[in-house]
Amino acid sequence: METETLALAQEIDFSMWALFARATLTVKLVMILLIVASFWSWSIIIQKSILYRKARRQAAAFDRAFWSGEPLDELFEQTGAEPSGQSEKIFAAGMIEWRRSHRTDGGLIAGAAARIDRSMDVAIAKEAEVLQGGLPVLATVGSTAPFVGLFGTVWGIMHAFINIAEQQNTNLAVVAPGIAEALLATGLGLLAAIPAVIFYNKLSSDSDRIVAGYESFADEFATILSRQLDS
Repeated sequence: METETLALAQEIDFSMWALFARATLTVKLVMILLIVASFWSWSIIIQKSILYRKARRQAAAFDRAFWSGEPLDELFEQTGAEPSGQSEKIFAAGMIEWRRSHRTDGGLIAGAAARIDRSMDVAIAKEAEVLQGGLPVLATVGSTAPFVGLFGTVWGIMHAFINIAEQQNTNLAVVAPGIAEALLATGLGLLAAIPAVIFYNKLSSDSDRIVAGYESFADEFATILSRQLDS
């Protein structure tokens, strides 16, 4: 009897596709949801990795240009009022407000330093929003995917026990397929959650460092303009 049961169990297809095909509709929907969440997470991870690499490269290039000793007005003429780089946008925001703060007679309107600081803070906030966009999705997937997979597992095991009760048979050939299908949902949940959590932490840290670099540049730029205001 045991040999016959093992023979029947060996004939069962335990491939990923076969497990998915035999699952109940609810478990299938859970699996599809987790697969979509995993692909969505990876698309965000790849997109943000490329964006952060580009932002660091642009910031380094502009930093070299800024500290090259070239006059700020000439540098602003080169970058323009609407540059593409993040650091350049912060610089442009400060320079635009600096020029607007001059009266027609050449004097400065009172409160110029505060307005320049606010203009650059707004520009930094906009760039931080772009850099951090999509990270909440990674956090959501990382925190909820295991529970969604667990729900699919619980539902699948419940359905497997119902089949066992209906067939009144507890041999391996009856129990194994249902349990395997149910556990696949948990596996997919972990497959979606683990990379999402790891890269959420990494990308959040990278984003914070990049934004901190923008803030440092804005402080240094504001200091330079402040000296010119005092003189």
